[in-house]
Amino acid sequence: MTEIRGETGAQRALGYVIDVGDPDSARCWLDVTEDHTNRHAVLHGGIASLLLDSAMGATGSLTVDPAGRAPFLTVSLTTQFLAPARAGDRVTATGRITGGGRSILFIAGQLTTDNGTLIATATGVFKRVPERTG
Repeated sequence: MTEIRGETGAQRALGYVIDVGDPDSARCWLDVTEDHTNRHAVLHGGIASLLLDSAMGATGSLTVDPAGRAPFLTVSLTTQFLAPARAGDRVTATGRITGGGRSILFIAGQLTTDNGTLIATATGVFKRVPERTG
């Protein structure tokens, strides 16, 4: 397992971890606390989307960087919410490339609890950020 912790402000604030140990699919996990829930005491949808976006973007990064740190920008992200997660659950988002080419990738994602409940799915378009020169 190769974990990325505390790399961004959002990651430090929310406490999620990115795992880029699988060369084909990054994972992003979070131990849900009350700080991550909405007024209905379930995982906030924005946080669920963020976890999916992070796992999917890191999956794109793995296509060009085994450390999963090559920058990819989200062009579009569509999320479908299917079930709630609550404080005490660990949720894990995974990404899977479904198409694309050298600079644009189509990536699907799933967010599940450790007991296998599918919380949300997503589809997105991600663009590789060109390396800066000079």
